Amino acid sequence: MTERTERYSRQMILPGWGQEGQERLAERTAVVVGCGALGSHIAAHLVRAGIGRLVLADRDFVEWHNLPRQALYDEEDAAAGVPKAVAAARRLRRINSLVRIEEHVMDVNADTVEDLIRGADVVLDGSDNFEVRYLLNEACVKQGMPWIYGGVLGTYGLTAAILPGETPCLRCLLGPMPPPASVPTCETAGVLGPMVAVIASLEVTEALKILIGRREDLLRSLLMIDVWTGDFERAQTQAPAADCPVCGQGRYELLEAEGGSVATMLCGRNAVQIRPRPAPILDLEALADRLADVGGVEVNEYLLRLATEGKELTIFGDGRAIVKGVDNEAQARALYARYVGS
Repeated sequence: MTERTERYSRQMILPGWGQEGQERLAERTAVVVGCGALGSHIAAHLVRAGIGRLVLADRDFVEWHNLPRQALYDEEDAAAGVPKAVAAARRLRRINSLVRIEEHVMDVNADTVEDLIRGADVVLDGSDNFEVRYLLNEACVKQGMPWIYGGVLGTYGLTAAILPGETPCLRCLLGPMPPPASVPTCETAGVLGPMVAVIASLEVTEALKILIGRREDLLRSLLMIDVWTGDFERAQTQAPAADCPVCGQGRYELLEAEGGSVATMLCGRNAVQIRPRPAPILDLEALADRLADVGGVEVNEYLLRLATEGKELTIFGDGRAIVKGVDNEAQARALYARYVGS
């Protein structure tokens, strides 16, 4: 028995899997958008299962409050503020060196999402906000690519496999994207770690059915679970809605959005991300020299961290910045303009 066969032997004996299913999995590509709570668990499951190629994308860095629920990261990552995509890829390569892993420290937005997912076999949702999920929905429907939606808040979670042309898309299932500040966030409602692991496992299970060619086994349902109360619900999905703006009418409003810099409140902490459009390429070392007299500056190959005015700016090479210690977008924009430029 070869090392590869021995590694995957327990899943290969499952009905409908076998050598053929494992070989098919090794030829497939999955994209995980977001490497936080959901995404880190999703990525670990896929790598351990033997996916051929895994693409990771995340805009954030590891912090101490991530450690209770986010797999793959440790105290050293939090102390150093390592980008999540980098820390995840480093750990995943130690778990399974047979998998080709590509990590992207990036914001998934209208300018980047289509190139990111192009050529993949399935996309999995590890994001923490509705804007990215609805954007993913548009991109995957446009490209005819299956994707797996998942979300967790408090002790409750839900997930569904979205199959363009076969099942309702996310816009069909959940209606219009909720406006900012209209729904609770993990900062206000909290997140239970085991709930994250449950939804991540369900997402990956549906993805594996697609990847090994067992689409007939897909649940084609919206699953709703509360692990604290033990409530499990399954709502069978119907056909796509003919009047859906996305999958029924082919309107991709988020993908086609235009504008200047974009500010986004981040889930789970008092922080705003600033993303200039078009994205500049920053020389972080030169910027560190320029900011040396402004406040405390730390810089590495991925990011620069500036502590000043009781705030913290984490600035990335693609021009993005996460401004901590602010509670509104206007204040974050002002700090960005002051220290990075407008």
